[in-house]
Amino acid sequence: MNKLKSAVLYECSTKIKAIGIFYLIQYVIVALIFAIVAICTGGNETGSNVLEVSTVVFVSVMGVLGYKEDFKALIQNGYTRKYIFFSTICMFVFITGTMALIDTIIGNTIHYFYHNYFTLFGSLYGYGNLFANWLWLTVLYLMFCSLFYLAVLVINKVGKRVFLFIGIGLSGMILLAIALFRFVLSEEIVHSVAEFMIKAMGFMCDGTTNFIFSIITLLVIGTVLEIGSYAIICRTELK
Repeated sequence: MNKLKSAVLYECSTKIKAIGIFYLIQYVIVALIFAIVAICTGGNETGSNVLEVSTVVFVSVMGVLGYKEDFKALIQNGYTRKYIFFSTICMFVFITGTMALIDTIIGNTIHYFYHNYFTLFGSLYGYGNLFANWLWLTVLYLMFCSLFYLAVLVINKVGKRVFLFIGIGLSGMILLAIALFRFVLSEEIVHSVAEFMIKAMGFMCDGTTNFIFSIITLLVIGTVLEIGSYAIICRTELK
């Protein structure tokens, strides 16, 4: 347990500075944009929305660095792959939870003073539930961390060329699935699948929204990605 704690503290400590720099740069730029747009429009526009998209990009990079930097450093210091994996997951939860909290507070504060500004969660599910906003952003960010962590593990395992072929194959399968839904499957099946996917993201048939369904969907996807990552990292060699 102490060894896992040490690995978690190491991974989190290496990311705190990067998080601080990210927010400093982002909100300096945002403040400049708001000031310029306010001068040009008389304060009627904000000039920017859904800043959480920038965080999605940042945590995706963290997902890559979770392997690129920390895996090599920890395994060279005698940590097993199991410890490395669980410490990385803890680091992802820490980063995503912290950044989701910051984005929730700042995003809703900006929206309170500037109603023309829309947060990512608010534009989809409305405002008024800060806890739901934080939890939804946390699982969204965690899913992207998990996705890119799995991607870099696959690249390390099979090589960039094979990964490219895998990507092409997956793209082909997506196009095939679209073609099947459009030209082969019956309208009833297509409607049922589309309705299920819409409900999975929390949009009900009666026009209401249920963010709990969306949170569960994102959490399930993230869990599947992490299971794949664990299966690969147990067979990963240091290169």
